[in-house]
Amino acid sequence: MILFFKAALIIVVFVTLLWVWSVFIKNVSIVDIFWGLGFVIVNVFYAFMFGDLTERKLLVLILVCIWGFRLAIYLAIRNIGKGEDFRYQEFRRNYGPKRYWWFSFFQTFLLQAVLIMIISLPLLGINTSTSSGSLNGLDYLGIVVWVVGIVFEAGGDYQLMRFKKNPINKGKILDIGFWKYTRHPNYFGDSAVWWSYAIFSIASGCYWHIVGSIIMTLLILKVSGVSLLEKSLKEEKPLYRDYIKKTSSFLPWFSKK
Repeated sequence: MILFFKAALIIVVFVTLLWVWSVFIKNVSIVDIFWGLGFVIVNVFYAFMFGDLTERKLLVLILVCIWGFRLAIYLAIRNIGKGEDFRYQEFRRNYGPKRYWWFSFFQTFLLQAVLIMIISLPLLGINTSTSSGSLNGLDYLGIVVWVVGIVFEAGGDYQLMRFKKNPINKGKILDIGFWKYTRHPNYFGDSAVWWSYAIFSIASGCYWHIVGSIIMTLLILKVSGVSLLEKSLKEEKPLYRDYIKKTSSFLPWFSKK
């Protein structure tokens, strides 16, 4: 657990510096870009600060870096130069500019640090396991789940970005590609990636650590992902209700006629 708290301290230092920068530029949205990078930092620390770099640890290190850097780059391209996200603008209005500058540290930055540490528990299990670290059948299952997840997440993000760039699509619903089989391919992919880390954790003999993947999925489904986005899309786009009737909410499946 000492390793866990050392990693937590590192993440708190990073989010604190990020918060100072956000106060200076008056934009809390930069915290979104750090989300994926936070897990990369934690996993790199675990991998090189505990024991030898086994096959499984090296594999997971590579996979986490690919996932984390891809997400950070995508969010940077999407967010930089666009101003503060509407969610944070609303918080700023509700709490008042004179109070939100310091309140945002606890409400957003410190909260993200706590979530990163809890969700990354499978990575802690993988990197502190006393097993041999050689790959087994479960590891190969984890690789398959990770590949499926990253394809849906990255593919969904790319298709959505291209769709939004075309002015002809304003007010329309994206219902082709990955979006034909699930209304949230990027969120499904993100969840699948984290369940692959849970599988790697189980393969290493660490079981309770998968609570991090469970919490990540619950956040995606019930808090900051699917439920929040569905609510706003129903209000903003009337056509979305028809899309709901024929397309699976989360798990990919064939569309209804």
